[in-house]
Amino acid sequence: MKQSPRVLLTIDYEPWFALSRKYDRLNDLQMRSDLDHGFTKDALSQILELFSGYAISFFLVGEIAEWYPQVPAAITAAGHELGFHCQLHRSLTNPDELELDLVRSRSWRQQYRVTGYRAPMVGLGESGYPLLAKEGFSYSSSIYAPTGSLQRKSGILEIPVSTFSLQSRRAIYNAPRPFNIRLLLDGEIPFGSSFMSGLTPGWVLKRVESELKAGLSPVLILHPYELIKPERFLKNLLPDLVTSPQLLPFTRNKLAFLTELLKNFPVGRMDQFFKESM
Repeated sequence: MKQSPRVLLTIDYEPWFALSRKYDRLNDLQMRSDLDHGFTKDALSQILELFSGYAISFFLVGEIAEWYPQVPAAITAAGHELGFHCQLHRSLTNPDELELDLVRSRSWRQQYRVTGYRAPMVGLGESGYPLLAKEGFSYSSSIYAPTGSLQRKSGILEIPVSTFSLQSRRAIYNAPRPFNIRLLLDGEIPFGSSFMSGLTPGWVLKRVESELKAGLSPVLILHPYELIKPERFLKNLLPDLVTSPQLLPFTRNKLAFLTELLKNFPVGRMDQFFKESM
């Protein structure tokens, strides 16, 4: 099937505190729910309204499905793809921790026939692909690489989050490939990250336009707290922003960016793009 270039727009649907690494090892599920304070449930209707008339992909953190079963139901009812981000948001580069996370999420994933995966912090190792295949996933979007660098790994099609490369395209991009200094030194600018749409939104839109004109379909990430602000968001994150100022672009409101993106470019679901790529 011939592909029409479009923006593969994705929402990593996660609690606001996923942005702070200090909660990664908080295993008390009730405390995690209390921290969310209803945000991921209450913000969803407004976010779905923003995408009325469009179809995109939501990569859901599984604990939200446990707190609020109506959230995954509402996403799919609105015509969007429901993908899997993780069960509890933290680094899952360790294959044993990834396997446990997949087991914990199996029930609701099977209920919604989830076939797409996005690793937390876009960080997945090569050892993760066989585990994804075993759990019935079809594709992953868990590394950064130049737009269109599709690769098959253990039966899983990797559709990378988009970068703009200053160097020649490689034949193979091995995981992990997160957004870090090494990636930048390698000559790649990860314009698909919401860090970049928070830092230089105008340049990202121009980059998207160039990719589409070249016949490519760039993959972009946004987060719910970038579209609808949680209560006391900046106040709660202030200690993290002081020690990790690189988080600041993730706290910027992206509504203006999203409005320009939807007005000027076609958008689509990752699972549909996957089917066309087969």
